[in-house]
Amino acid sequence: MKKVVVIGNGMVGYKFCEKFVASEKFNEYKLTVFGEEPRRAYDRVHLSEYYAGKTAEDLSMCSANWYEENNIDLHTSEMITEINREEKTVSNHRGTKYSYDYLVLATGSSAFVPPIPGVEKEGVFVYRTIEDLEAIETYAKKLKSEGKTQAAVLGGGLLGLEAANAVKELGLEAHVVEFAPRLMPRQLDQGGSDMLQAKIEELGLHVHVSKQTKYIQGDKTIEGLQYIDGSELKLDMLVISAGIRPRDEVAKECGLETGLRGGVVVDNAMKTSDTSIYAIGEVALYNNMIYGLVAPGYDMATIAVSQITGNTTETMIDHIDMSTQLKLIGTEVASFGDALSENNTIDTIVYENKRKGIYKRINVSEDGSKLLGGILVGDSSDYNALFQIYDTSMALPEDPEDLIFGSRGEGNSLLGDIMDLPDDAQICSCESVSKGAICDAIQDGTCNDLGDVFSYTKAGTGCGGCKPMVKDLVDATLKSLGKEVKDTICEHLEYNRQELFDIIKLKGYRKFDDVLDHYGKGDGCEICKPVVASIMASIYADTANEEEVIQDSNDKFLANIQRNGTYSVVPRIPGGEITPEKLIALGEVGKKYELYTKITGGQRVDFFGARLDQLPKIWKDLIDHGFESGHAYGKSLRTVKSCVGSTWCRYGMDESVSFAIELEERYKGLRSPHKIKGGVSGCIRECAEARCKDFGVIAVEGGWNLYVCGNGGANPKHAELLAEQIDNETVIKYLDRFLMFYIRTAAPLERTAKWLDKLDGGIEYLKQVVIDDTLELVEELEAEMATLVHNFQCEWTQAIRDEEIMKRFNHFVNSDQPDDNLVFVPLRDQKMPKLWK
Repeated sequence: MKKVVVIGNGMVGYKFCEKFVASEKFNEYKLTVFGEEPRRAYDRVHLSEYYAGKTAEDLSMCSANWYEENNIDLHTSEMITEINREEKTVSNHRGTKYSYDYLVLATGSSAFVPPIPGVEKEGVFVYRTIEDLEAIETYAKKLKSEGKTQAAVLGGGLLGLEAANAVKELGLEAHVVEFAPRLMPRQLDQGGSDMLQAKIEELGLHVHVSKQTKYIQGDKTIEGLQYIDGSELKLDMLVISAGIRPRDEVAKECGLETGLRGGVVVDNAMKTSDTSIYAIGEVALYNNMIYGLVAPGYDMATIAVSQITGNTTETMIDHIDMSTQLKLIGTEVASFGDALSENNTIDTIVYENKRKGIYKRINVSEDGSKLLGGILVGDSSDYNALFQIYDTSMALPEDPEDLIFGSRGEGNSLLGDIMDLPDDAQICSCESVSKGAICDAIQDGTCNDLGDVFSYTKAGTGCGGCKPMVKDLVDATLKSLGKEVKDTICEHLEYNRQELFDIIKLKGYRKFDDVLDHYGKGDGCEICKPVVASIMASIYADTANEEEVIQDSNDKFLANIQRNGTYSVVPRIPGGEITPEKLIALGEVGKKYELYTKITGGQRVDFFGARLDQLPKIWKDLIDHGFESGHAYGKSLRTVKSCVGSTWCRYGMDESVSFAIELEERYKGLRSPHKIKGGVSGCIRECAEARCKDFGVIAVEGGWNLYVCGNGGANPKHAELLAEQIDNETVIKYLDRFLMFYIRTAAPLERTAKWLDKLDGGIEYLKQVVIDDTLELVEELEAEMATLVHNFQCEWTQAIRDEEIMKRFNHFVNSDQPDDNLVFVPLRDQKMPKLWK
């Protein structure tokens, strides 16, 4: 039996073992693995989650007995200090020798510490291992006990930003110091970096770019950073995350060829200058490059296994794609292909929405035929589709900007039918799983559902970014085989939302436990509880006050919680029309409670900065002046925006304001799978922006045109024409039917635009249901809507009249005192939370 020794038990070292165990010739070899750390391999990609409560065991990549079960000898807390290539042995730090036939170097990398004077001082750390995190946490607790709070991270790359957020989570004031003029300079351009910086600064992190550190201040303990430009930053702790250096020391000592800047030189078979020794992961120098992503490391592990077990034809590809998608401090960030190119032969298309914190850039060939790369910040939901278009050189739409601006035609899918992708299209980059591998596993009976595919192919088990696409592939493949595909809510309720809607309605259930006892299992979860509550609200018009299960976290207090722990107050102003008396009343309320006041894009007045205990008092004042809840916190109708219409505008063709008021009054409080917005424009000049709403009405010659399923959110889409030149009564009739059909059939948290995209037959089918009544359903839909309209109650009016409900609004269980920890400062002549300063 041949001996294979693996030096390094990180993610790539473990993946090598996993691939070896799965190979047909595994029983012909004996694996021995050495790791310096005191534990088995763990997920370093999600290392920052350690501070969020995950343990080392949670981060482990396998069970405690996996190595033993697979006859692998694992040596933890053991450093290999010598390789004897002539004898084919390795020696540990105690002098114990182990022989090998094949040696695999998976030693990874260590944190690069810049040669800055003072890095040896107390209070300076690196951010690389669990032990590093434990040391940082211990020191942070010590600082806080001494009343010290200032900490910085040197390095504004991916890991540096994660480290900064971790420091902030430990209760310290966190700064990010970056030498380059922008954050994540290898992945983002200036526009993307600026957007990312703005978003993380909103969370309370301080960013300093274009800063070169001259030396670290302090005697034995760090006191600050002195910059080359003469400025300084006073600190109590510094975490260095300025890059990596390959761990190639033992390779250099035994004479293996290494690069000028480090790394063990390998060929496309992962062989080093010694054909019995392989190098994989961040220690391997391939194509004169060190690849710091996990996906290339996993590919290298696969190639090394193939080569050692005799499949010498399988080699690494010449070009390794560095595309990546991640969620960074709560912000989605992605880049793919040639993202940063400034070549004059390409066309760059940019979409930027500072209000929503979204930046998108794509690079397109000069003739508009090929997608070359791109950057996404704030919303990376289209990453998988864009990557496939780039990776497979798919044809672009006639207007390439539609890829990031949203389609102007029917449908909103960038890829069209996912089954049209070529079989070799890479779906999961982390595990190198192709579309063909996923489909074949289902077609040959190896896998029967999504869970089987995850387990068998390992797709989606890395960063998880590919999971939506994997699910779409699994569903499409199962359908092609004539098998039923069920989009179930969760493990406790194995039904989709539409099935649950019918069950609850037919059985008349009014409590979550009734549904679970008869049709579910377990105790329920944070996925199924809000879904059931939403369905009950849509059937019975129950308010959040009456429901056993709160639909959404904001429903508990009938207000949206804000970043600093205060709440917003948004009274309804139907159609945007308001009397002078009511406008004065709003001003008096804002002044009385010192609230930040803003006119919204939906023609309402928002109040911000209300303490929890103030909410009932504010709402009582508002209700006394004739206002009611605007449901800004609920998955329900928000607003129906209007222009001034024919009453005032010389272009107006109909009275848009009164119709908008009528529609908003009709559908107010309507609970649905997601929020709903409407608009009424008095002419085709579209001042109310009706075509970017879930429903929109535009006055034309001969009546109103009714549009549905638009979306002005992260992926904007124009609404589609449902009916034209119809009167007021017909608009309401069709809207009743459309909204109830959407409420009945949409998935949880699915906006109308996405719902229509997934609806078989699209807008034409919707017309058949709503207008032609092909399902013989319209009388029932109209009756259901009439019941909901008739049963409407203002939730805040209920709340202030119910002593039990009022108990929710105390900051403390045993006291009615307010929370004094909230601090405000003046800005633009209004009181603002200190966090915004």
